[in-house]
Amino acid sequence: MEGIQGRPACDSRQCSGWATCCASRKAAKGTGESTLRRPKIAGKVQVYTGNGKGKTTCALGAGLRAAGHGLRVLMICFMKAKVAERGAGTEVNYGEFSSIQRVPNFTIIPVGRSSFVDKENPDPIDIKMAQEGLRLAQEALQGHKCDVLILDEINVAVEWRLISLEDQLDLIRMKPDDVEVIMTGRYARPEIIEAADLVTEMKEIKHYYSTEKLLARRGFEF
Repeated sequence: MEGIQGRPACDSRQCSGWATCCASRKAAKGTGESTLRRPKIAGKVQVYTGNGKGKTTCALGAGLRAAGHGLRVLMICFMKAKVAERGAGTEVNYGEFSSIQRVPNFTIIPVGRSSFVDKENPDPIDIKMAQEGLRLAQEALQGHKCDVLILDEINVAVEWRLISLEDQLDLIRMKPDDVEVIMTGRYARPEIIEAADLVTEMKEIKHYYSTEKLLARRGFEF
């Protein structure tokens, strides 16, 4: 599947804090890659779960920080398409997909559909697409194609039986020592929590969707 590839952004900022970053981007211009030296990392497994808002946002922030240090970041989105459907067939772009195009070394691959998944009776198409995401994740780990692998909403894909828990655990088992894996989504299984090095549960205390009946807002929910 075609990914959304980060590329060097505009280097017009003049502040001294951006000098190193801008210089590396100028050198990398036309290559699509940053010239920052990739630091060696002791890769861990992070899990962001719970019913509160912010799981994907947190993973994106971690990926953005890693990319800023020259690490290669791959994000596979199991429950998102390249565009989101927002009523009456209206399609809108996810903001993060547009933003990441400006970030070197950060690639997003959405493997979901814009329509909702029937969690009680998933469509074979949804299962096939999730399995494709699983294959891409396996290849990325086995081929050491990234330094940070974000598996967005993989916990949901397991809960809705698009992929198996054993497949998710296998990704953790095959992880190279110097690759960070970040898994997001509600419904993190106890086995995943046990296998992870860091687990954060987002807990909803108050949400404007419930109190004000606000629908998803452009720039914040998509």
